Amino acid sequence: MRSETRKNTKRVPSFRKLLRTSKIKLDNKLKNKQYKQQSAAKKYRKEQKKLREAVRDAISRKPFPLEEYKKKQVGKFGKREEDEEEDALPLDMMDEDDLKLMEDLAQKASFLTRDLSSNEPVHVKKRKRESVIDKYEKVPRRMQTEPEKEVIHLLPIKDKGGIIPQTVEKPVVNVAQDEEEDTEEMEEEEDFSEEPLPVFTPEEMAAQRRQKLQERKMHIAALASAILSEPDNNIKKLKELRAMLMEQDPNVAVIVRKLVMVSLMEVFKDIVPSYKIRPLTEAEKATKVKKETQKLREFEEGLVSQYKFYLENLEQTIKDWKQRKLKKSNVISLKAYKGLAEIAVKCLCELLVALPHFNFHNNIIVLIVPLMNDASKMISELCFEAVKKLFKQDKLGYASLGVVKVISGLVRGRNYDVRPEVLKVFLHLRIKEVELQKDSEDIAPKKKFMTYKEKRKNLSRMQRKWKKAEEKLERELLEAEASESKEKKLKLHTETLNIVFVTYFRILKKAQKSPLLPAVLEGLAKFAHLINVEFFDDLLIVLHSLIASGGLSYRESLHCILSAFHILSGQGDVLNIDPMKFYTHLYKTLFSLHAGGTNGDTEIVLQCLDVMFAKRRKQVSQQRALAFLKRLSTLALHVLPNSSVGILATNRVLMQTFPKMDLLLDNESQGSGVYLPELDEPEHCNAQNTALWELHLLQRHYHPTVQKFAAHLIVGAPTEGSGALSLDLSQRPATELFEAYSMRGMTFNPPVASVTPRRKVPSHLSVFKV
Repeated sequence: MRSETRKNTKRVPSFRKLLRTSKIKLDNKLKNKQYKQQSAAKKYRKEQKKLREAVRDAISRKPFPLEEYKKKQVGKFGKREEDEEEDALPLDMMDEDDLKLMEDLAQKASFLTRDLSSNEPVHVKKRKRESVIDKYEKVPRRMQTEPEKEVIHLLPIKDKGGIIPQTVEKPVVNVAQDEEEDTEEMEEEEDFSEEPLPVFTPEEMAAQRRQKLQERKMHIAALASAILSEPDNNIKKLKELRAMLMEQDPNVAVIVRKLVMVSLMEVFKDIVPSYKIRPLTEAEKATKVKKETQKLREFEEGLVSQYKFYLENLEQTIKDWKQRKLKKSNVISLKAYKGLAEIAVKCLCELLVALPHFNFHNNIIVLIVPLMNDASKMISELCFEAVKKLFKQDKLGYASLGVVKVISGLVRGRNYDVRPEVLKVFLHLRIKEVELQKDSEDIAPKKKFMTYKEKRKNLSRMQRKWKKAEEKLERELLEAEASESKEKKLKLHTETLNIVFVTYFRILKKAQKSPLLPAVLEGLAKFAHLINVEFFDDLLIVLHSLIASGGLSYRESLHCILSAFHILSGQGDVLNIDPMKFYTHLYKTLFSLHAGGTNGDTEIVLQCLDVMFAKRRKQVSQQRALAFLKRLSTLALHVLPNSSVGILATNRVLMQTFPKMDLLLDNESQGSGVYLPELDEPEHCNAQNTALWELHLLQRHYHPTVQKFAAHLIVGAPTEGSGALSLDLSQRPATELFEAYSMRGMTFNPPVASVTPRRKVPSHLSVFKV
């Protein structure tokens, strides 16, 4: 018996058995369970569908009345009953057996008592649940006196009798009542919002603004001082300070953003290291390092990221101003954006000059160089000054090379439609042979070695021997380092000059009528001695064709002449080229100078004369020198005092450099012919047959320095004796004297001494005179 019960009872599987159950079996069980759930849900959906269809059919169809068997009534239907009785079959004519059979059949559910409208078979058992339609038909009907109400069908209930549908009337929304409630709520909100706001007077608003501004200033100062005191530990405060660039209070937003920009710029200038921070490689990140090294890495990474975000903020500020765009918040007006952009440009210029070695310096160059061509004079001047400072302090040449590349690309990209000042920046490049040697000496590390007495006093004999070998090795290393740095600089300077000359030659070839031509000619005049000899012939031909075309201004033609003679005075000495046409052009145009607007061009003329006569004295004839001396003396009569001093200083050099210049100090003529001052050929004007009578007029000039120079030249420009000049005047070049006695500030140099008038003695006191 126990064994049978054990067989019948289902044992619960143990945990170990469950562990041994295969994965396939478990998956099958899960699938069967899901299938059962899906089939049950499917069955339920079918039932619901049938129920909805039945209800829909019952509503759409017109119900027909059921045939009911009623009892025979007396009165109304009497006549009809009599007729039926007449038609009925008489029972007395039937046998007893047949009558009994009919009665037995009548007691059963025969076809006579059955509803003929149903299609069901005769011998069908009563079903537990009736048809839904039959139930609906049996429900008593009402007349449609009330309006139909919307009904929400719910889930049906199933009981022994069948499925009972459940419905709920949809609540009717009273629109008028809801509108009244909404208006009441709106009125309450208006009453709440109509509470009087505090009204401030202009004085109170100004005081409130000052208080807010003072709070922001103190916060900025606290953050900046914390960062400067401990940059390693407070690098997160740099992010907090940078977040203040997005100040949203419209009363103080502009000033606070400006203060934060300048503060961040000063902070970065102080905490940035003296080397460029490179990103770590994957191998370096994976290796374990000391805590100090990890801390330094985190500081450098945070510093670079914050510096990058700061530069991006400055760039976005400038872009918004250039594109005349406002932010969605509209905290700052469009007019205030110009002030913000100017501060942003100032910060970028400071960082360009102060941090040329640090990250993103090339990005700053790309931002600053196009702004040199900006329509705003203030912004363009800021960028010019920054680039000039960068050129002057750049000893190695990396930063200069980057700027020159961007300028060259800008000029070419704008199709040479840029301001001339953009190219004039090239004049401040530090590319000279003397400066190269000087820079290499400055950069070469100087180490102080021990003297012989110090070695003898502090070291033993063996130590002195080792020290001597060590110092010898260090000297060799220092020399190698210095020579290597010099080679790097020469290479960088060569590459920089190549880009500069390519820019100049493009403009000379494609844009000769461009306003950039004077800047190009001025640049060629400065760097002509560094041009490759291969380009000399072509360049001189181009310069002469420009002069001969007549389309240049006087200043531009002077730059052409200066460039040509710089070329010929340097490496061009080996070339057999006669620049007579350049001498003739300068001689012909000397009288274009006067005391008006062209007085400033005298400096270029003095530079040309220095290169043409002082540096090429062996190639200049005596007739040419006499003609220039005479014309320059005449020119000194009708220019400003500083130009007269410079011209007379040049005449002094000519008289001391070339022999027989004292011919012009004699009244007697030498040789045949008459002096022709109107002739434009210096070689054929017979200048030896005239005299320097202009010096007598210049002796009575109102400027004392002009008087001194005229008196000095009349006696033959001696270097010693009573007629010699003072050292202050004799040892200074003509261009320096021209600048020293300039009258740009509308002041007389030297200053005029004030004369005190004599007191007149009254006539009635003249009796007491003895």
